[in-house]
Amino acid sequence: MQYVIIGISDAPQPQLSAEAVQTVRSGRVFSGGRRHREIMKPLLPEGTQWIDITTPLDDVFRQYEAVAATAAPADFIVIFASGDPLFFGFANTLLRRWPEADVRLFPTFNSLQMLAHRLLMPYDDLRIVSLTGRPWPALDRALIERAPKIGILTDRNHTPAAIARRLLDYGYTDYDDVAVGEHLGNPERERISRLSLSETASAQFDHPNCLILSARNVQRAPFGLPDAEFATLEGRPGMMTKMPIRLLSLQAMELPRRSVLWDVGFCTGSVSIEARLQFPHLTIEAFEIRPEGSTLMATNTRRFGAPGIGIHIGDFFETDVRQLPRPDAVFIGGHGGRLAAMMERISRVLLPGGCIVMNAVSSESRSTFLAACQPLGLVLQPEMRIAIDSYNPIYILKCVKPQQILA
Repeated sequence: MQYVIIGISDAPQPQLSAEAVQTVRSGRVFSGGRRHREIMKPLLPEGTQWIDITTPLDDVFRQYEAVAATAAPADFIVIFASGDPLFFGFANTLLRRWPEADVRLFPTFNSLQMLAHRLLMPYDDLRIVSLTGRPWPALDRALIERAPKIGILTDRNHTPAAIARRLLDYGYTDYDDVAVGEHLGNPERERISRLSLSETASAQFDHPNCLILSARNVQRAPFGLPDAEFATLEGRPGMMTKMPIRLLSLQAMELPRRSVLWDVGFCTGSVSIEARLQFPHLTIEAFEIRPEGSTLMATNTRRFGAPGIGIHIGDFFETDVRQLPRPDAVFIGGHGGRLAAMMERISRVLLPGGCIVMNAVSSESRSTFLAACQPLGLVLQPEMRIAIDSYNPIYILKCVKPQQILA
């Protein structure tokens, strides 16, 4: 069974190649979204079968399999998709499901290309982000990495207004040139708007739409955030991991090659925020028992422009972590006198090859960390002793879960 995927725009009268038109006329089974069906309806032969592409997609693929089970060798299914089917499109989904599928494509321009064309904007340096049915991390990473131009595919939840509010919330005001394209390709409904962030945040736009953010003089966060700029616990300004120790701790965790960081006992959030800004590819989950930690983290992530950190307030031992991504790096910033039990709980979810890092000031914490490793099958790494200004010496401790140990 061959799958013929035809890309179309929002135009009410799609302009297809002669070959694509002939393929449609000879088809008997068609598929696509409801909007695609309305656009293509005048070209569809009488008595044809239509399979709506709706979630869950498993049901869609079961219908394709049912068609294939009774199909002749030369039969095919025609699937209509928006724009370029390989650009965050249905062709990608189909090939992920069936890598060996026989696929034939008739692409057209995707919506971001069309928006760039309308703006006469070169787009070879455009950073592409899809928020269509996806959460925020890809956009957060593009912002943290300060991509000068970001093209964004939206959905009905991640609207241009919601995107603008997120940028304003986290201080990304350099992206104050927002271009929004609505119903691109439809000569009757197409509209291009050029707005500021604040104007976009309060505006409404028809769906479908997409946008391009442009920034000037963008600069990434410094390597080492100033301690004095963090909001801290009232009356306890020194209760945070100091910048030099923080950077050494991040280095000890080898974060460029990690995927998921857990920060247990985050307090001000300094370790999570520094890690987020220096290594924006990471998924970060931060835990803190103090209720005021929620306010501190919210304040500091916005102050430093570090969106996307998962925040969990409450006793770590009572937190349900089963639905969270398993870490390959864990930083213990606080343990409430239960360090050995905390390491035991962490070791159960730590991925093979992952590490645990802790800064120990007291000899008791250091001894407990060292003693807990062997019974848990964790391999100690050489420790580092650091003294800064008039502060007591700090030991940066690290252990690794061997690759061969399975959780």
